Amino acid sequence: MKFTFNWLRDHLDTTTPLDEIVDRLSIIGLEVEGVEEPAKALSPFVIARVVDAKPHPNADKLRVCQVDTGSGVVEVVCGAPNARTGMIGVFAPLGSYIPGTGITLDKRPVRGVVSNGMLVSERELELSEDHEGIIDLGEAHAKDVGKRYVDIMGLDDPVIEVKLTPNRPDCTGVRGIARDIAACGLGKLKPELPTPGVEGKYECPIDILLEFPPELKHACPVFAGRYIRGIKNGHSPAWVQQRLKAIGLRPINAVVDVTNYVSIDRGRPLHVYDADRVIGAIRARNGRNGERFLGLDGKEHIVEDGMCVIADTQHVLGFGGIMGGEESGSTHETTNVLIECAYFDPLLTAATGRKAGLQTDARYRFERGVDPAFIKGGLDLGTRLMLDFAGGEPSRAKIAGKEPIKKTVISFAFSRVKKLAGLDLKTSDARKTLNALGFEIDGPGENVKVTVPTWRPDVHGAADVVEEIVRIAGLDKVPPAAMPRQHGVTRAVLTDVQKRARRARRVLATRGMVEAITWSFTPRAWAEHFGGGSDALELANPISTEMSSMRPSLLPGLLTAAQRNRNRGFADVALFEVGQAYKGDKPEDQLLLASGVRAGAAQLIGHGRHWDGAAKPADVFDVKADAAALLAALGIDPARAQITRDAPAWFHPGRSGTLRLGPKVVLAHFGEIHPATLKTLDVTGPASAFEVFVSALPAEKRKARARSPLAAADLLPVRRDFAFLLDRDVAAGDVIKAASAADKALISNVRVFDLFEGDALGAGKKSLAIEVTLSPTEKTLTDAEIDAVSKKVIAEVKRATGGDVRG
Repeated sequence: MKFTFNWLRDHLDTTTPLDEIVDRLSIIGLEVEGVEEPAKALSPFVIARVVDAKPHPNADKLRVCQVDTGSGVVEVVCGAPNARTGMIGVFAPLGSYIPGTGITLDKRPVRGVVSNGMLVSERELELSEDHEGIIDLGEAHAKDVGKRYVDIMGLDDPVIEVKLTPNRPDCTGVRGIARDIAACGLGKLKPELPTPGVEGKYECPIDILLEFPPELKHACPVFAGRYIRGIKNGHSPAWVQQRLKAIGLRPINAVVDVTNYVSIDRGRPLHVYDADRVIGAIRARNGRNGERFLGLDGKEHIVEDGMCVIADTQHVLGFGGIMGGEESGSTHETTNVLIECAYFDPLLTAATGRKAGLQTDARYRFERGVDPAFIKGGLDLGTRLMLDFAGGEPSRAKIAGKEPIKKTVISFAFSRVKKLAGLDLKTSDARKTLNALGFEIDGPGENVKVTVPTWRPDVHGAADVVEEIVRIAGLDKVPPAAMPRQHGVTRAVLTDVQKRARRARRVLATRGMVEAITWSFTPRAWAEHFGGGSDALELANPISTEMSSMRPSLLPGLLTAAQRNRNRGFADVALFEVGQAYKGDKPEDQLLLASGVRAGAAQLIGHGRHWDGAAKPADVFDVKADAAALLAALGIDPARAQITRDAPAWFHPGRSGTLRLGPKVVLAHFGEIHPATLKTLDVTGPASAFEVFVSALPAEKRKARARSPLAAADLLPVRRDFAFLLDRDVAAGDVIKAASAADKALISNVRVFDLFEGDALGAGKKSLAIEVTLSPTEKTLTDAEIDAVSKKVIAEVKRATGGDVRG
């Protein structure tokens, strides 16, 4: 938000110096990003007369000018086509810094003739983009020769730039900022200027209609307009043009300049239509898919259903609250206009602007929320200025709809200022502050009713009222207060899930993986691919169209992050993330996951090329080991989990699995990523991944304070190998589980070490070899005891799988 100091004083009666006002603005939450003082940069430049202008003896396009600077005549070489004898221009003496070109003038010959200064253009002074010729002030300024250009042209007005937070729509206008400064006691807010003569004697000839379905009536609840006939749309007054130029806006014509001026002055966007180019009634309505219009930016814009548009009987004239169309725009030839002053819904305006890719001053204000009570007042102000600048005869105002004014009344006790902020203020001072900010107070005592002004949609409760009082009093006056100190050792505050999340990060990092933090939002197509994408998880105001859905899994972000690393030369990437995923919009639908991705040859034991042989790509067994190690660290024995083949569709169906505790509790998914998933995410394979559902894990058993005795066996283990002939569809896990159950006291480990399939075994058969480790604790096992356990192993495997020992 930019404005000049004199513009501020149009609304604020003050003698306070600029520096003090700037400091105060930052204290009350209106952070000043910078102050430009043109007088400092332009102080060397003076008004001068060209006494004589002759062609340069050595250059056809240059002129040698004798310039009267008020303190003498100097010779200047000038290349401007409009340089001529008798003109009044702006002179830069030697040693001057030219802001538009970044050079400092020194005495040097130009084609053999020494130039003792320079006649400058507006572009060289950074006043505009005009550089066709030097500044020509006209004979009216002949009496000002020798005087400083900034003083004569009123360019010594400092420009203040304030950084606004989104909750302060009232300060998108200069008057709102003046109101805050007045509340600080640095001046007095001037009363509203009257707008006489704006209500005409004839009816507005253009009808105004609101045509929305019931569910979109909030899009534009009120539309006010006034017809002005017989205007002369020339240039706006010089003081208006100077103010607009100072804040970076280009003056166009009187009609457009009025809308820009009111928008900055009051935070109230207006729009003006060339009434002769409007066909039939003008209406605010819901857009239709496929409609198009040429915007004032010279680009064609496509309308979608759900957008608020302004249209006549035949054409779309623009997006409501964002941008008008070129077809109905005003020009210097315009003689009849219709002024629009409407209210547009903030959320819908933001959504429309985002879809259309348009960021305008009007959208900036409407999406924050303009004052709904300043519809008629804004129309009258715009009308009055237009009559002053361009003349014409106004009609009566025509208003369709009703202002969406919501009266907010808050029960408030002034004692809450002390309670919430620790600031001991007099009740009378707090009352004075609220009154100055436009709040109405009902009640004489400590407990009152506070009515919020219509221009403050950010104030909802008593705490907001306290904030306003404290903000104006000065946050620097809030006394510091130490946190209460707990005596003794404080209790742990982390929940079990939080502890497990910390442990998961440490475990995965020790396995050679790098932690990544990815966006919690994904494109809807990705969310649908990973089992999400419901309407309940669509964001109302996404930061981009590529981040419109809450993520149902961490894998899309990790896989695309791995791809970005591979695109930059890191072929083998191992990433993990511990974060939230979302299955619905209820609290229980929010899940804490620990997920990891291994791309390329990023294995635990190393990756990449080596003289001893290249590493193989990470596969299902690498990520299975990651998931198992993580579960073990989180208090879940992976050996007790059941491995099933029903991993989600984004995993490869033959190279993935799910770890379960019973049919309902899913501990983890792991496996290689499906090629179709890689194609959807535009990721180069191969890649393997795992997902551990941290928040779904059973609670850990509380460990006893006393340590259990060390159970270290001092007897050597005994290992026996078994080869079973099985049906090909029998899972190795079923064999291991059956063998382990043969004697739980003696059998400490079972592992597969060989798999053979061939025609010699018969159709549909395979041979699976396992190693069984027996760990005696009391005595050395005899051959008979070992044979007895072996028979139990064979019997259990046969009972569970139907397999026989190979002969």
